[in-house]
Amino acid sequence: MYPWVRGRCAREFTRANLQELTVHHRNHDHDFNPPDGSNWKLLCVYCHDNEHARHIDHVRGGVMAVEEAPPATGNPFADLKAMMERGGKR
Repeated sequence: MYPWVRGRCAREFTRANLQELTVHHRNHDHDFNPPDGSNWKLLCVYCHDNEHARHIDHVRGGVMAVEEAPPATGNPFADLKAMMERGGKR
């Protein structure tokens, strides 16, 4: 239906590198596939991954969800004063 040309930078693909070209659903709904292809655009696999990452960032309000880190249990400065008094020697 579409020529083998990437939708973002117009890079052309051949049979040798066609596996790097993928169909992207413009509205991110993989079940919406009109016969005229109006919900699709061709992207290379790298831009396709980037497009999905940008969409996830947008949905999450621009902030990536990060699991809360466990509380720190050590204190790297616990003996700092004593080390300074000794001149850094243990």
